[in-house]
Amino acid sequence: MSRAKITLEEYDPSWPSKFKDEKEKLMAVAGKWQFGTIEHVGSTAISGMVAKPVIDIMFGVKSLTESKPAINALVESGYEYWPYKTEVMHWFCKPSDAFRTHHLHLIPYESALWHERIKFRDLLRSDSSLATQYAKLKRELANNYAENREMYTQKKWPFIKQVLASSQK
Repeated sequence: MSRAKITLEEYDPSWPSKFKDEKEKLMAVAGKWQFGTIEHVGSTAISGMVAKPVIDIMFGVKSLTESKPAINALVESGYEYWPYKTEVMHWFCKPSDAFRTHHLHLIPYESALWHERIKFRDLLRSDSSLATQYAKLKRELANNYAENREMYTQKKWPFIKQVLASSQK
């Protein structure tokens, strides 16, 4: 199976409107499972940030159990479901694993993961120095792990953990 390569692009001002368009589609398909909010997260949600050109969407649900029926509805609407980190989310990509335009994370609203992702996004949005450091790390990792998405993601985690920990002080 062909896997999507890590390719970073400079910030595209159309990303927020792509999120809004997809949010409307998600409401039509899976709105009955929405609990809380639907958030634009990930690097495409940070103005000026280099990113994989994939819109990351965090969709609040009441629980993973209660939102299980949403999996079929979303698959029928064009998302691919992947059993990834199933203890904390239902994870999807669109239109395929080989070519991705969207990642969708159904996450229990107000869970620890929910708060962590919102906090990290908001810290990057409000601190340009921090955003610059993160962009530099992402470029290095994309050069080193272009063919290994899992390693690229894992290697970002120490930075993210450090930023979140220092924000608690």
